Amino acid sequence: MQSQLSDRIERWPLDRLIPHARNARTHSEDHVAQIAGWIAEFGFVNPVLVGDDGVIVARHGRVLSARKLGLTEAPVIVLAYLTPTQRLR
Repeated sequence: MQSQLSDRIERWPLDRLIPHARNARTHSEDHVAQIAGWIAEFGFVNPVLVGDDGVIVARHGRVLSARKLGLTEAPVIVLAYLTPTQRLR
């Protein structure tokens, strides 16, 4: 099977990003603050991975941190080719 590769990073409003209902990972306030500190110092260098429907596949903590910083958008990579089962891995 040939691997897929997204060809670009997009900027989406945070309001368009939907947390995955079955996200198993939780982030403490301390962890969110730590991630927010990294974003403040280095910029948003690790894009959020999303489906084309806006559901977050990975990097929920970065979205929480961006909101904490008062940001209104985030860089995303759209993984439109993932099946629902693949999104849960």
